[in-house]
Formats: sequence, structure tokens, C-alpha cells
Amino acid sequence: MALLPILHYPDPRLHTRASPVTVVDESIRQLVSDLEETMRAAEGIGLAATQVNVHKRVIVLDISEDQQHLQVFINPRLISSDGQVEREEGCLSVPGIYDRVTRADRVVVEALDRDGRPFTVQAEGLLATCIQHEMDHLEGKVFVEYLSQLKLNRIRTKLRKRARETL
Repeated sequence: MALLPILHYPDPRLHTRASPVTVVDESIRQLVSDLEETMRAAEGIGLAATQVNVHKRVIVLDISEDQQHLQVFINPRLISSDGQVEREEGCLSVPGIYDRVTRADRVVVEALDRDGRPFTVQAEGLLATCIQHEMDHLEGKVFVEYLSQLKLNRIRTKLRKRARETL
């Protein structure tokens, strides 16, 4: 396993649309392991391959309290969504920034697991939000882009200032 560098917004590579995985082989299973290690080291609950500059349709999530229930979604596809909920979101690619985003409260998603077996999950609440958040990354979208232009400009200013302070 390897820790991978996480891209930070507004890095243009975060806007790259991920390609479907054609074969779930050892390289994809290694990517899943690396994503898991990177997500856990960053104390996140979800990570998309796009966030580590690998533009494959692969997501890992673990919203369990004991962080022992990794969920892997390869080539996830939204089948249906229902309801609306507004939740505060954060992102490993936008560290320290949190804001409320409205998403579907319930989703049905089809995907492949780490062994290439198809499965369907019906998710609601936090899991549904996390799946949608990570699937957005695969489409090249970051959660802050749901916010008003004013909020987005403030976030960009804050991130630029933070970047200058770390130099």
C-alpha cells in the first residue's frame, strides 16, 4: 500500500472526468488499497481516485464509527434518487472548508466491488450524501461548486491566502 498525494482545490486536475474501469485486476485492487490507506491517514470518510490524480471511476468510503467497514464502488452508476436533504460537507481536497449542500436523501447505486462483482446498494442519509459527493469527483466536480458565487470566491481567497502562508 502507498499513501498518495491528495490534490487540493482549485487544482484543475480535480475537474478531469474519470474513465470507466474496463477490467478489475490487481492494479485496480492496489488502487483501492492505496485509496483506503490515503483516506484513513487523512482522517476522511471517502475518497475518489480523481482526488489523487488517478482518473478511473473508483471510490472508497467508510462512514462507520469504528472505521472497519470499507465500501468500494468501481464504476458506480446512479440508478435512482429520491427526497432532498441539506447537510454540511467537507472534502479532503478542500481542507478546512465546510458548508451545507443540498442532495438527494436516498439513492440507489449499481457498481462493482473490489473483485469485480456487481452489486446494488440502496443508501440514505449520510451514506447517500457521501456516495453522491464522491461520484461528483468522478465527474470532475467539487462540492464547493454547489455554493453561491460569493461563497466560492471567499473560499478561493481563503485557500490562496493559506497557500501563501505555507510557502
